[in-house]
Amino acid sequence: MNEQLVNFLSQWLSEQREPMTALLEELVNIDSYSHNQAGRLQIAQHLKRDLEREGIDAQLLQGHETFAVKASVGDADAPLIVLSGHLDTVFPTGEPLKRPFTKEGDKAFGPGVADMKSGIVMNCFILKAFHHYQQTYAQPLPFQVLLLATSDEEIGSPNGRKVIAEQVKDAVAVFNAEPGRISGNVVNERKGGSTYQFDITGRASHAGVSHQDGISAIGILANLITSIHQLTDYESGITTNVGVIAGGTTPNTVAQKASASLDVRYLTIEQGTWLETQLAKCVADATVDGSSIQWHKKVGFLPFERKMGESLLKIYRQQAEAIGIAVDGEFTGGCSDAGWTSAMKIPTLCATGPVGGYAHTEREFCDLTTLVSRALIVARCCCAIS
Repeated sequence: MNEQLVNFLSQWLSEQREPMTALLEELVNIDSYSHNQAGRLQIAQHLKRDLEREGIDAQLLQGHETFAVKASVGDADAPLIVLSGHLDTVFPTGEPLKRPFTKEGDKAFGPGVADMKSGIVMNCFILKAFHHYQQTYAQPLPFQVLLLATSDEEIGSPNGRKVIAEQVKDAVAVFNAEPGRISGNVVNERKGGSTYQFDITGRASHAGVSHQDGISAIGILANLITSIHQLTDYESGITTNVGVIAGGTTPNTVAQKASASLDVRYLTIEQGTWLETQLAKCVADATVDGSSIQWHKKVGFLPFERKMGESLLKIYRQQAEAIGIAVDGEFTGGCSDAGWTSAMKIPTLCATGPVGGYAHTEREFCDLTTLVSRALIVARCCCAIS
């Protein structure tokens, strides 16, 4: 590795904890709920301005009915390394006003502080570190580093995935800055997952006078749920869960309408394809004459398969060890944008952001002591890849 570059990165990043914390506070206090279009635009513009103040050319991408920020440093003709992340949170509009950024010792709290505004901050400062190196030594990096921050990951990246596909297609590596695990580990495997909606129409009738004339949508749904839940196979990593149901009007009316929402999780793309086929069979088997079942996939993530993280995990562990930190990879059932990039056959590593915990809850926290160290490890990885 270029020792001059690595030494510069170590020195510059070691002085950035307070500025990183300040930017984290600003981002947490921006209301960027996935369904809050104005808030998502505001945080994207804020990040763009922050990068531009450092002299980095940043773009606000507004195609595909979404917002994203793109910025890069280095040689445009050199190998491309992507620092990815998302700007949106799961918390409803108004949450940052009720529960703004706070600190208690070395921990920071607030909506999205770990998932994943701290990761966005980290990626931002990695880019700044490389930019300042180029300015100091008046020479380009032997690689290109691209920061890409999308804004709809928490709802399955329905539009962000299109931006990712366009922007990272030539990458040699992707570091996705979801929060580091409480253990300090990164993630080298994630399940894929999809949400499906089922709407059943039967035929209403009086439950006492003309029960035989009715077709119970609830009864059809009950049979459908039973068959879908039988697809769960813990040994192979497949789970199916109908988590929301509704239907009927009164106890003495055979229900004409019923509905359900289903979550499925799986380990491989092949399993996802198999599940889709099996769901279609369950629907066909549950349908009776005179009724209908309408169903569709609302949102879905591809799995981040272990084989696509092996090479980067080896490099990450080596670079962490070089600064005295022991790190390993671990599996999680949660989904992320790492699934899209790994499915593109790009080596990917996830949860490279600062360590945090209890995401999506009021207990969510970020360990501020890891802001600099996690940034340095990823920066060193970029140098090692080149």
